[in-house]
Amino acid sequence: MREHNFGRRGFGPGGPFPHHRGGRRGRVFDSAELQLVVLDLITGQPRHGYELIREIEALSGGLYAPSPGMIYPTLSLLLEMGLVEETSTDGARKSFAITDAGRAHLAENEKPLAAARSRLEELAEAKDRADPAPLRRAMGNLREVLVIASRKPGFDEKKILESARLIDELAGMIERM
Repeated sequence: MREHNFGRRGFGPGGPFPHHRGGRRGRVFDSAELQLVVLDLITGQPRHGYELIREIEALSGGLYAPSPGMIYPTLSLLLEMGLVEETSTDGARKSFAITDAGRAHLAENEKPLAAARSRLEELAEAKDRADPAPLRRAMGNLREVLVIASRKPGFDEKKILESARLIDELAGMIERM
């Protein structure tokens, strides 16, 4: 029999990611990981904060978008560290491009960046999974039927064993699907 580690929302304990606190804007990255993702996204072209938020949201399949309160301080820190530079100001929006120091920082942190990108991909894949709500409803229905049936007079050991056999048989059929 296959083992599953499904918890809240059909993922492992606590959701799909250890940092994820649920919801559309839950925390997926720590500060260092978000810095790497931002650097990676501006490697190809300069971007401003709003573009970065939308791009991260797109990469996650729409299931995660960092808040402006996360993106803009990250950009300021990267600027102070010399990993990005301001390239233009379009009205109130500042665009940022990666520096040579930023590229070197990305090269030094390939594994953590790959892990962060993998988390975004997992989120995007999770979006395409079927909603397990009908299964929860059906399991609740089965539980209620069994509780009610077991309280009826005449629901003896033979009926209990037959019910258990049917449930085990159905579980095997589902597992083979």
